Amino acid sequence: MSRVVSIIGCGFVADLYMRSLHAMAGITIAHVFDHDPERLARFCAHWSVPAADSLEHLLDTHPRDGIVLNLTNPSAHFEINTACLAAGCHTYSEKPLAMTIEDAKTLHTQAKAADLMLASAPCSMLGEAAQTLGYALRNDIAGTPRLIYAELDDGFVPQAAYRKWISDSGAPWPFEDEFRVGCTLEHAGYYLGWLIAWFGTVRTVVAASAETIPDKDGTGPFAPDVSVATLFFENGPVTRLTCSIVAPHDHRIRIVGDTGVLTCKAAWDNAAKVTFAKRLTLRRRLMESPFPRRVRLSQPTHPKVKRWGAAAMNFMLGPAEMLDALHENRASRMTNDFALHMTEVTLAIQNAGETSGAQSMTTRCDPMEPMPWAR
Repeated sequence: MSRVVSIIGCGFVADLYMRSLHAMAGITIAHVFDHDPERLARFCAHWSVPAADSLEHLLDTHPRDGIVLNLTNPSAHFEINTACLAAGCHTYSEKPLAMTIEDAKTLHTQAKAADLMLASAPCSMLGEAAQTLGYALRNDIAGTPRLIYAELDDGFVPQAAYRKWISDSGAPWPFEDEFRVGCTLEHAGYYLGWLIAWFGTVRTVVAASAETIPDKDGTGPFAPDVSVATLFFENGPVTRLTCSIVAPHDHRIRIVGDTGVLTCKAAWDNAAKVTFAKRLTLRRRLMESPFPRRVRLSQPTHPKVKRWGAAAMNFMLGPAEMLDALHENRASRMTNDFALHMTEVTLAIQNAGETSGAQSMTTRCDPMEPMPWAR
């Protein structure tokens, strides 16, 4: 069985996928398409990959035992995902699946009816750091988890030199799209994916979101640039998740257990250290150990990608998992239910505003089976 992907969209993020693909053995590119001919030609020349003449050409010629990667702008996700599924293609979409939960549910129904896989980025829950934390949770290294704080604050991005952020093939960072879509839709999934993989369904979301910097560069309207959510899982600890492009950079996740605290400080680094600080009493003072020990897995994990910009992530772990599932005739860890539920939770946080109150989720998903090397 072939291990083939086709790519739709040659913007900034597509280069990160190509960097990751080069670290993965045995995955090839069937075709690439972008509606901008100049961008398509530049991308294909840089990476030496074949271009498709049209979207229809790509979908018609794509191997049905391969995966189509939808790397277009979020506003186009629903349309492109619909076309991929209608053509009978297993589909991996950049986040979110769609810009509304109604459209996301339509895609989920379409994929189920056609017996197709539909997954959504990000896939960092398959990475070493997330899998190591999952191992620590399953083995009660910190005891029963009682509370989680997860931060995805990226610094005061509107003052960053983002006009100089250029990808390998020359694509500029799409700052207007980023500001219009918002940091919650763009980034919440990096920790939501970890959390849902460990604990499964989020029962209720209590959140608020706001735009704190209205005069950002580009043409609005702009999405909220900060959100704060409290997540109540059906079977997991209460979690606070923050996203912003305003607060100082902080990508920590801290899991507070009965015996101490598990910590990872870099959501965007697959190989980030996971540590455990045991709780102790020293001279009548309750504290966590100032000398936390590192938690490690006992065997090799997955191919790593060198740091580029703010991230050291293998963006191809998700597509590779889907290809492996097809090859092994098993269900993918990145299920259709997982993609839909993560989309619903993210949209609930994004759209919370000032007065939304508690929102009960309408979708469900099971926890994700750990990778073989993390058991």
